[in-house]
Amino acid sequence: MSFPSLTIGDLTIPKAVIQGGMGVGISLSGLAAAVAAAGGFGVISAAGIGMNEPDFASHYVEANNRVLAKEIQAAKAAAPGGAIGVNIMVAMANFADLVKTAIRENVDAIFSGAGLPLDLPGHLPEGARTKLVPIVSSARAAVILCKKWLSRFGRTPDAFVVEGPMAGGHLGFKAEQIDDPNFVLERLVTEVVAGVAPYVAPNGNPIPVIAAGGVYTGADILRFIKLGAAGVQMGTRFVATHECDADERFKQSYIDAAEKDVVIIKSPVGMPGRALHNEFLDLAAEGQKTPARCPYRCIHTCDYTKAPYCITLALANAKKGRLRHGFAFAGQNAWRVDRIMSVADLFKELVDGYDAAEADALA
Repeated sequence: MSFPSLTIGDLTIPKAVIQGGMGVGISLSGLAAAVAAAGGFGVISAAGIGMNEPDFASHYVEANNRVLAKEIQAAKAAAPGGAIGVNIMVAMANFADLVKTAIRENVDAIFSGAGLPLDLPGHLPEGARTKLVPIVSSARAAVILCKKWLSRFGRTPDAFVVEGPMAGGHLGFKAEQIDDPNFVLERLVTEVVAGVAPYVAPNGNPIPVIAAGGVYTGADILRFIKLGAAGVQMGTRFVATHECDADERFKQSYIDAAEKDVVIIKSPVGMPGRALHNEFLDLAAEGQKTPARCPYRCIHTCDYTKAPYCITLALANAKKGRLRHGFAFAGQNAWRVDRIMSVADLFKELVDGYDAAEADALA
């Protein structure tokens, strides 16, 4: 069994690795194109993607749509024939607009989490080839989506990403569940695979399940493939690449991080998140970063009058390397990062690790 490919409908990705969509501005066309060119699935994050536009605050929806279209076009031009997707969070106020833009630009897939994308198929025109891939954190959520989509739209998801509690960024778990062994990714993957087994994808085949959250090595990939996953999604490893769209100081924060620096925070959007501890988060906890107003209205669940800081502004600052005015989201394994490498070298390391783990298993 060599390193697996991933098939989602009529789309085949040579290496079964999806690069996680990371906002704000961490995974844009640069990273997505490099991943696609290397044989993986490159993903642009739509979250706050228009941050550098002069009208970002005054025309938030238009600015984001404009830049999303440009980034998709740039990624496709840089990696012709490669798989390019977009990550769009359900909780975003401009969710529907971004979905329509992504479909209009003919992306290969929309990955959607931070809520259940119950209405997502309603935005897909007849004949559109874009695959719809919800991100879930439980078998219950996956089954609900299968049932709701079938009853309302006569179709199921093309695939599922199941994201465990070791992921970076916003987490689909309660704080007390994050370290609970009942919610480890290995268990979640097994449960989701079993839960969606009675359903078939729109092409009539079994629905692929992709494991995400804490996947770090080739050996990890092999472990999840053996558990029934069709592939994996990885975010943290791709931050530490030359092609990642973040500022070099953002990447360096991963290299500098110790295990104790990877912490759980309470996000203004009402969900726990995983980030790298820094001075900004300390000041926010002391109430020194409260926003005076909200120019973006980006997340349905964020009440700026009660928020400890503006999440969009903090993440945009971090992307630009201004970590005194923001912070870096990161997966649980971020402290293991010790160098920056190319995307091509990262894929080689993953494939070599997978092959070595497979050889050990057969020995």
